[in-house]
Amino acid sequence: MDMRDKRFLVMGTGKSGIAAAGLLVGQHIAVTLYDGNDGLDKEVFYGKNPALKEVTLICGTLPENVIDGTDILVLSPGVPPDLPVVQKMRDAGIEIWGEIELAYVFSKGKLLAITGTNGKTTTTALLGEILEHYYSDVKVVGNIGIPYTSIADQTTDGTVTVAEISSFQLETAHTFAPEVTAILNITPDHLDRHHTMENYIAVKESITKNQREDDLCVLNYEDEALRRFGEGLKTKVTWFSGMRELKDGFFFKDGVIFVSRNNEQKELVKTEELNLLGLHNYENVMAAAAMADGFGVPLAKIREVLLHFQAVEHRIEYVTEKRGVRFYNDSKGTNPDAAVKGICAMTRPTYLIGGGYDKNASYDTWIQAFGGKVKELVLIGQTREKIREAAIACGFTAVTLADSLEEAVDICYRQAVSGDAVLLSPACASWGMFVDYEERGRKFKEIVNQLKE
Repeated sequence: MDMRDKRFLVMGTGKSGIAAAGLLVGQHIAVTLYDGNDGLDKEVFYGKNPALKEVTLICGTLPENVIDGTDILVLSPGVPPDLPVVQKMRDAGIEIWGEIELAYVFSKGKLLAITGTNGKTTTTALLGEILEHYYSDVKVVGNIGIPYTSIADQTTDGTVTVAEISSFQLETAHTFAPEVTAILNITPDHLDRHHTMENYIAVKESITKNQREDDLCVLNYEDEALRRFGEGLKTKVTWFSGMRELKDGFFFKDGVIFVSRNNEQKELVKTEELNLLGLHNYENVMAAAAMADGFGVPLAKIREVLLHFQAVEHRIEYVTEKRGVRFYNDSKGTNPDAAVKGICAMTRPTYLIGGGYDKNASYDTWIQAFGGKVKELVLIGQTREKIREAAIACGFTAVTLADSLEEAVDICYRQAVSGDAVLLSPACASWGMFVDYEERGRKFKEIVNQLKE
């Protein structure tokens, strides 16, 4: 498709919007950048993004002449496609693309893409590392933090791209057609954006819509919606399961991940050999392995990477061991549902650090997941009193309040004995004490590494 005579409007000035505009500038294609925030300081913006200094930046209300002069609108993932201004442009016959559609049009090589409600980042990072171990030119992009558009013009016919794709990005994908896809799971999320669970499921499943019959889709057999979906797919399907043996696919049983073909089972890896904890992570491992296997990577090469792969930072990340006490950083557990996975992954008696910014969440499900595993809950931040009351109401009384993360770590370390674990999995956002969950996680690791043996 020749884009040189097309006039693009990129909506959104975040990381994705900037990368999209940069891609178009690099291709010498006319582009205007728009942000609905009329308070955006243009001088500061251009100062931070000198490569876009020749791009017109419009803030606030979008003028009619700009709409009339647009052929293709590129939406950043955070911009809902049902905004009135977007619908107005759609009604005017303007094509509506997302950032991944733009990147796909300009990229070359092979593409493997991962979506799902949970586990995308770990699976994407693991798959990327496996492929880097076997192929010479691999790029890992998408919702993992590197916009697809930022590397699209660097790809060649020999490039293998691994992309983490969100439901927001899939809403505006049209010709996007990965050779290998995976849908890890689908549970309620982002319903404020997608409005119904049916819509959300359909968007996730749309990652396969342009795949050919000889392409591959990897699916979670234990997700009922995905099982129904997979049984009707025309493309090839590989299943994975954390709950049962499969005649064909990848499955977890008795501490071992197996590959099964024609009902013949072969051990891939023992989970005790992995640096990842929890069934949800074993599912991520199976999904990544199935994708790599389907893309031609030998099982022996896959196993080599599995044995050395470390958890994604801030996601049940092993930090260190001192006096026989292991420390884990799950600062990414910013809501109760995410924190449930953190505590479920623990295989040792655990001192749990929680609390933070109050998002009006309920903590009962999280506390009920402690299941005799948590020796003490140490709470910090704005929510500490609220969570203590919830814990007591749920019958869990081993609760201590701390004034800082440093004090919380000190309390846990003084009481823990060899064989215990200390887990930071707050079930809350970090605001008020830290800029974001990443700063909180880094601070936790810094404190832990300074502890004396």
